[in-house]
Amino acid sequence: MKFRTRLLVTSITIVLVPLLLTSIAFLVVGSHVEDAENEFGLLDKNNLSFSYTIENYSHVTEAILERVREQIASDSAKLEDKAYLDEVGGELNSKFSYIIVRKGQDLYYAGNEKAAKRIFAMLPEYGNEMPDSEAGLYYNDMKKLVKQIDFQFTDGSNGSFFTVTSVHSLISRNALKNMILAFILVLCLTSVLLTQGIQKGIFTPINQLNIAMQNIAEGNLEYMLTTDEKGEIGELYRNYEDMRLRLKESLDEKFEHEQKNKELVSNISHDLKTPITSIKGYVEGIMDGVADTPEKMNKYIRTIYDKANDMDRLINELTTYSGIDNNRIPYTFRRINVADYFGDCVEEVGFDLESKNIQLNYEALIEPSTQIIADPEQLKRVINNIISNSVKYMNKEKGVIDIRILDEVDAIRVEIEDNGMGIAAKDLPNIFERFYRTDASRNSSKGGSGIGLSIVKKIVEDHGGYIWATSKENEGTCMHFVIRKYQTPTEE
Repeated sequence: MKFRTRLLVTSITIVLVPLLLTSIAFLVVGSHVEDAENEFGLLDKNNLSFSYTIENYSHVTEAILERVREQIASDSAKLEDKAYLDEVGGELNSKFSYIIVRKGQDLYYAGNEKAAKRIFAMLPEYGNEMPDSEAGLYYNDMKKLVKQIDFQFTDGSNGSFFTVTSVHSLISRNALKNMILAFILVLCLTSVLLTQGIQKGIFTPINQLNIAMQNIAEGNLEYMLTTDEKGEIGELYRNYEDMRLRLKESLDEKFEHEQKNKELVSNISHDLKTPITSIKGYVEGIMDGVADTPEKMNKYIRTIYDKANDMDRLINELTTYSGIDNNRIPYTFRRINVADYFGDCVEEVGFDLESKNIQLNYEALIEPSTQIIADPEQLKRVINNIISNSVKYMNKEKGVIDIRILDEVDAIRVEIEDNGMGIAAKDLPNIFERFYRTDASRNSSKGGSGIGLSIVKKIVEDHGGYIWATSKENEGTCMHFVIRKYQTPTEE
């Protein structure tokens, strides 16, 4: 759920839940009030016996009535003193009650004149005083409880002292207390529900995310966070997972890169050590006079020259690899004629191959004017690396390397095929990977850095082309790469 939706739901909940629960509470309390009124409603206005429920309210004025009875017994004239009556009535104000004193058929005194006028005509006649054990007289339509004490004025007139209690007010006060208590409980319950919702929907996921980030900071990239949650929390979890996976992938690549660099240093060190050892040996032979004939001297010098070339090739591969690793191979692209360029390359490498008893065949099946956009030096590196690999893995007494240039309509395809030892089918998909070597044993005659073909692939792709290989074990290998032709702009 999105935060905006969650906030809207929370706002609605803050309003609706208390409103709903308070309404239910009011209905329950109201039902209680109605039940109480119904109990009173069973009473008649006449002098009928009162129920136990009304007696619960009779004690409100009982102390005042007892005091008035004692005063009548000792000195009834005191009830003619309005100051005394004000004092008695004042004690009842806080109890939702007031007093009325009737002399004959006239209103002599009223603690609440406005209310007294509404009920005065309905008061019981003199002589209808109820026994002390009775609760009083209840007026159902006015919700009033009336108690009566009769006495004689000093002039002999009949007098009645009444206490009038508003039962409705007492019920309302109790109901108000219950409603306030219910409202407090509703607010507490709403607060608990919202707190739990926010805790589960926001704080708990954030705490889990905080723990996950601490794991990341400590280098633990295996700590996963999964959720089916939608909205911002779900997006936050998914972003964390994306970040974790990217970091893990980056760390794995860094580790792999470090391992390959170590392997490269080891390979280069091994391959440099072999020619250096050979050069030292042949130089020592010359210095010791072992090469005592022109033929031996020529052989020693030729060997030293070949080993120096091997060292130069390894150093060049290392330099090129550094450029590949930093995407900083220097290119100088220009238009070159395909037939002329490859003809020169074949002529250049042919002499060296001939000295190694390898026959070089060249065939250009393209239009003489065909051109491509390429860097001559880097493209020559491609050809030399491929031919160098062919020579390295040549296991025939009479080696053959064929170079063919084929026309592919809008591109040229170069094929360099040998009759060497070939490549196993399981190794063929991996030969262009850095440091991949099919000769895991690393014997000195076929050693190498393992980056030659990865350099070839990089250069061909930087020319906008692509490269692949086909091979059969003990029959030979053919390298294919394609480069687009240069199209001469047509005039409109």
